[in-house]
Amino acid sequence: MRLASSAFVLAAVLFSTHVSADPLQKSEDIVKFFTGQGGLGASRGICVGTEEECKSKNDKNAGPTKTGLDMMINFALDSAQLDKTARAELDEFAKALKDNRLSTFSFVVEGHTDASGPDAYNQNLSQRRAQSVAAFLTANGVQAGRLEAIGMGKSHPRVANPYDAVNRRVEMRIRTQ
Repeated sequence: MRLASSAFVLAAVLFSTHVSADPLQKSEDIVKFFTGQGGLGASRGICVGTEEECKSKNDKNAGPTKTGLDMMINFALDSAQLDKTARAELDEFAKALKDNRLSTFSFVVEGHTDASGPDAYNQNLSQRRAQSVAAFLTANGVQAGRLEAIGMGKSHPRVANPYDAVNRRVEMRIRTQ
């Protein structure tokens, strides 16, 4: 029983929202995440076997494709203001973007909302959230031309419950075009 309660406490700590300003992602981890994205495409080879055998080999070899990094930039209901935790996370992100290894990358800053409120309002709020993050990054030395702030509204919830606070967030992705 003691082991089960310890595991529960550990799970609660890992999955709870953090209140301290200690960033979860360090700049070096962010650089490593995004530089892993710059591969030269899928490896090529010939599979000898039935279509089903080849498909299963490809499925096993294909790792999860990561296109964005969640920096835990979450917002209060009806707000585009960055709190202390968000600022700490974004400080690390700004450091990473100024690293020479990421100097050729441009990023899309995607703002999201939960399903509270009308669609048009949520679209505007998500745009303000994205712009708030982009403005913070540019104020911390990231070139504005490397950032594109877009609002996604409530169209891409993180969790099944569209009203969950987890859906009120900003994510950063490498701009591919």
